[in-house]
Amino acid sequence: MTARYARRDLLRAGGAVGLTGLTGLAGYTISDAPDDPPVDVRGALYLPSRAYNTYQMWHGYDRSVIERDLEYATRLNLNAIRTWLSYEHWQESPEEHAAAISHFLSAADQRGIEVLFGLFEGVGVDATPKRLANRDPRTARAIRSPSLTIARNPEQWDEPKGFVRWFMDRYRSDDRLLAIEVMNEPGWRPAQKAFARGMFEAMQREAGAVPLTVGSTSLANDADYADWGSQLHQFHYNFPNNAGIYRRLLDEAEDVSKTTGKPAWLTEWQRTRSGSGFAAPISGAEWQPDYETLAPAIRKAGTGNFFWSLMVKPAYVLVQRRKGVLSGVFHEDGAVWDLGDARALKAMSGDRTFEGRERKEWPEWAAAANTRNDGQ
Repeated sequence: MTARYARRDLLRAGGAVGLTGLTGLAGYTISDAPDDPPVDVRGALYLPSRAYNTYQMWHGYDRSVIERDLEYATRLNLNAIRTWLSYEHWQESPEEHAAAISHFLSAADQRGIEVLFGLFEGVGVDATPKRLANRDPRTARAIRSPSLTIARNPEQWDEPKGFVRWFMDRYRSDDRLLAIEVMNEPGWRPAQKAFARGMFEAMQREAGAVPLTVGSTSLANDADYADWGSQLHQFHYNFPNNAGIYRRLLDEAEDVSKTTGKPAWLTEWQRTRSGSGFAAPISGAEWQPDYETLAPAIRKAGTGNFFWSLMVKPAYVLVQRRKGVLSGVFHEDGAVWDLGDARALKAMSGDRTFEGRERKEWPEWAAAANTRNDGQ
């Protein structure tokens, strides 16, 4: 049995993977950190740089881009990737989608990376042909999948359930998968939440060895999904206003994990900001990545985590993009936005050495989205 399979067995057995106490963290930095054990699940959110929604990733699937980007992930010693499939692309061409999924899993596996695949997306706007194809960095949108029209009408759930069965038939016990997520952030909207529950029940009927989960906005939100039968906890917190908040959050996640016997993973995070949350004003250089502000706390806690995002790109959510927000570590040519960030992220593996080129410049192809007067 390899170490990779042993880890998954531990997760399924309900171990609180890598979660430790948070005492004594004040003033903690990477440079003076004790020799903490590696964080077990070290991941990134992934869409190719020039894909603004999951349909664009899979409809224009480029094997060379995927392999290049996953190779960048290995430079940070990442061992996990979180991304989503495209129900809309599957409707058009299930054979193409299947071939692309197969390649993605193989390319990740060859690099020691496990994949957390999501089936549906709760964030964004309903799909139209124009929205699916739009690659204008000023206006391109995340795509809610499926549309609210479908989510609100259970009589239209047969085809989405068919998508669930199609995927589960092929991958329910695939050892290249870390987990299967029914939907990212169903949130509090009743119709979307009801749809996600219906799809989760369809997943459960087809369940195999891979754990099933739901992309959750918070630990409070995740409590509902635990009642559905979710096998691991997820929580998101992208923009706290200080690292102390994060220490308390990670402490709470540890308590939840110990109580339920299930892992608790931070599956979206970015940086601190003076104003907390997506709607808060952005000051100074807060438009750019700064994973160093949170990575030491996450490393110290040992919490399995996925940062947003592997590739440098304009913000996924349009409200952030209109503020001129950029996220990510790697440019397409392999240069990094910030060497300190790269080292802080790699440090979660127990090795903070990272050599590379730093370039704090907006990608030329995304320059139209740079609305900041103080931007590079």
